[in-house]
Amino acid sequence: MKLFSATIVFLALIFTYNTNAQVKKDSLLVTQKDTITKKEIAFETGKEYILGGISVTGLQKFSEETVRVFTGLRYGQPIKLPGDKLTSAIKKLYESKQFSDVDVYLAKIDGETVYLQFDVKELPQLNQVKITGVKKSKAKELIKEAELTLGKQVTDNLIVTTRNYFTKKYTDKGFLKTKVSLDVKKDTADVNIVNMSVFIDKGKRIKIKDIIFTGNKALSGRKLRKAMKNTKEKFFGRFWKTSKYIEEDYQEDLESILDKYSRLGYRDARILSEGISWNEDNTININIQLEEGKQYRFAEILFVGNKEYTDEQLQQILRIDKGDVYNGAVLKERVKGDGTPTSFDIASEYQNNGFLFSQVNAVETKVENDSITVEIRIREDEKARIKKVTVSGNDKTNDHVIFRELRVKPGDLFSRREIIRSIREIGQLGFFDQNVVPDVVPDYQNKTTDINFNVVEKGGSQIELQGGYGGGSFIGTLGLSFNNFSIRNIFNKEAYKPLPMGDGQKLSLRLQSSRTFNTYSFSFTEPWLGGRKPKSLSFSVYSSNQFQFDFQTGNVDRNQKLGIVGASIGLGERLKWPDDYFQLSQTISYQSFNLKNYGFRVGSDVLNNGSLNNLSYSANISRNSAGPSLIFPTYGSEFSVGVKATLPYSLLNNKDYSTLDPAEKYKWLEYYKFNAKGKWYTSFTDKLVLMSNAEMGYLGFYNSELGQNPFERYFVGGDGIAQFQLDGRETIGLRGYENNRLSSIEGGTIYNKFQLELRYSITDSPSASIYTLGFLEAGNSYDNFQEFNPFQVKRSAGLGIRIFMPAFGLLGIDFAHGFDPLPGQNEKSGWQTHFIIGRQF
Repeated sequence: MKLFSATIVFLALIFTYNTNAQVKKDSLLVTQKDTITKKEIAFETGKEYILGGISVTGLQKFSEETVRVFTGLRYGQPIKLPGDKLTSAIKKLYESKQFSDVDVYLAKIDGETVYLQFDVKELPQLNQVKITGVKKSKAKELIKEAELTLGKQVTDNLIVTTRNYFTKKYTDKGFLKTKVSLDVKKDTADVNIVNMSVFIDKGKRIKIKDIIFTGNKALSGRKLRKAMKNTKEKFFGRFWKTSKYIEEDYQEDLESILDKYSRLGYRDARILSEGISWNEDNTININIQLEEGKQYRFAEILFVGNKEYTDEQLQQILRIDKGDVYNGAVLKERVKGDGTPTSFDIASEYQNNGFLFSQVNAVETKVENDSITVEIRIREDEKARIKKVTVSGNDKTNDHVIFRELRVKPGDLFSRREIIRSIREIGQLGFFDQNVVPDVVPDYQNKTTDINFNVVEKGGSQIELQGGYGGGSFIGTLGLSFNNFSIRNIFNKEAYKPLPMGDGQKLSLRLQSSRTFNTYSFSFTEPWLGGRKPKSLSFSVYSSNQFQFDFQTGNVDRNQKLGIVGASIGLGERLKWPDDYFQLSQTISYQSFNLKNYGFRVGSDVLNNGSLNNLSYSANISRNSAGPSLIFPTYGSEFSVGVKATLPYSLLNNKDYSTLDPAEKYKWLEYYKFNAKGKWYTSFTDKLVLMSNAEMGYLGFYNSELGQNPFERYFVGGDGIAQFQLDGRETIGLRGYENNRLSSIEGGTIYNKFQLELRYSITDSPSASIYTLGFLEAGNSYDNFQEFNPFQVKRSAGLGIRIFMPAFGLLGIDFAHGFDPLPGQNEKSGWQTHFIIGRQF
């Protein structure tokens, strides 16, 4: 064996460890050195020694024991010089991110025992950060965002990234000349700690004066600027989109320009150059030079490989003809889909009919002059069937409640459409987060697939709390609504967690009270009567007392009251025609009205004492295809047409109503009533949705001697929170006006309402769904047909926010401006604030 000098050993070991010997750690280049000697100590290369001890120098805050732990070496272990264990120890010290430099020396050899000395340089720790040039509150926010926490190791990389972060923070807001200076100094109060001082000079906000295009002929500069969604020019009055320059958004807008050209057939369009130039008024111009190329059109469109569908059928889906302007984006959407649940395209049509393994591609086969020939190449493969369907994530809701809503069953042909419909039906239950993710596991060999619907459960019960002022007093409401109840487990003690849940039934208890009235109600709904078909059974009972209120004195006389007791039973059924989005609901209800010195006005008569009865039948046909979420629908529509009527007693009993006293005349109420409502949901993105609404109602009578029924009236205006609803009245919200003030004191017999509401989803997590909204509304109430004018409406506009929490239902606030005066007044309604607490959506 040959002995090497310390110098030769050092070079040999460096070569053995890493010929480059440079590793980037926290952006600081450090040289990792293997074992060297402080003086010439002879040792045998490659021989295995016993590690006898480790000493550490250069420490300021750490102990020797801590460093030894970092190395992973232990006394008494065998170690070679050079060797992998020593290399690994050095690497571990660097990976701890506590040291900027590590040297290892051979301290001593005692026979077969070797002693090592580690010489380290600790990274300084951050003690205090001071940011000047911005407000103190903003400085604290910046420190938190940059994660400049006490004790953080200060590296060159930290200094560079912090400076860059603060600079980008302000340049993204339009302060393009932002300057950030950063200084690190030692703190003498303690060992190896430093203080950081940051000065931010953001300067003035730089705005875009002009966006200048050259080389454009087919599209004007105005149209191209409109295609840029994020980067806008400065002009007076712009508040919805500021004219600041953000590099990432700007690059995205450049792609939008090319996409605009592509959709118009200019598939060769390109940006030759782009950049910014400064103006003397501290604004910038954006200069974009374009080359449009020529406009292409579709030549022949050929279908290849299709057997299940004819060329004519596929052409009806494609909807692109020879001679049409070439649009690559539309071609792709018509062939492969646009990513929405309602996409109508060739690939989706195949997948809707079992062809899970089909492939559809559009290929440009020939480009001649300005014409492009396209082949739609189709590989149909065999149809696939569903082998197994499972659900997961439902801890409270029983499996059968979900399975009965699914439109996919084992043995069925695979259908994309039915999977999407199943997602909607699960969302409409209201028990789960709207983001239901089906996991499709295809088996190509056997031409089958398994489908698992993974759901995220949210609370099925709600506490309803409402508070407001109306009718001369404060109105409070307390309600308990159990939307996923299990009546069959009501006597099962083990099912109370804290209540028996999981069967999808609805049970609610409600109390509403004020100085002038109180109501109590109970209702129960079984959505699947018998458990086999979607036929629902609902039942409710309620009681109400309304006391006489003196508007002049503000006193309430509880000896003068109107008492109402009622019950209803209803049956609902999902129809199969015209399609299975339709629902038929029928209800029979009875109400008894008892008056005691109440002085109730009925038409031209005043009824003080007596008993009135209201036995009615109602039928409602509705179609609801909105989804997937019950709270924030993004597509589909909701329509309903309903009628409610009593028997025409006055036409059957041959009584002379002109001679009867009011108590006898109105002993049995008679009327007929029509309502129609329609809502449409149009999505611009997955978070931005326009809700359009139109509705109207009409209350009629059979006998002119009796005239209009005093109950079942329409009360328009305000937040739409139901008040005294047990007398059959309907409250119609019209924000920007006081509650019920757009109707006469007795209530209207006709109403109409039109609404546009733009909604933006902030979050749709299971714990809370939040969205903001802006709205335009118009509507009115009319006492008879002579006054009815659908264009004579009260208008309003405003902004609001909605927060849905499973435990409390929907919470919200609206700020609305009424542009027209209340009936009998000359000044417009102006700004009104409406609180929505617990109202259902």
